[in-house]
Amino acid sequence: QVQLVESGGGLVQAGGSLRLSCAVSGRTVSSYHMAWFRQAPGKEREFVAAISKGGSNTYYADSVKGRFTISRDNAKNTVYLQMNSLKPEDTALYYCAADGDYYSGSRRTYEYDYWGQGTQVTVST
Repeated sequence: QVQLVESGGGLVQAGGSLRLSCAVSGRTVSSYHMAWFRQAPGKEREFVAAISKGGSNTYYADSVKGRFTISRDNAKNTVYLQMNSLKPEDTALYYCAADGDYYSGSRRTYEYDYWGQGTQVTVST
């Protein structure tokens, strides 16, 4: 059974930075394309960023492009999301997800096989 555990969330002022981590266990992370999604209260879960199995391809939502960077360290079985220039509208519960399919970069929640429990990010004004 694959397990994903997110960490690194917290409270930060607007303009600040956070780095989220997603530790994968049960199977090597290199078997999966990985992604980050987020969900704010009262809103649907939305795509944030994705990275291919080998790390050569990355994908971003327009709302975070240029501010967030997704990366992975397959040797450590960990995926990261570096978030800079944070805005209050980035406040949400952030989820890590794993996709075992052939193609990378999916923005659809139903295409991901495994999910973490989420880590809260709160950006104050």
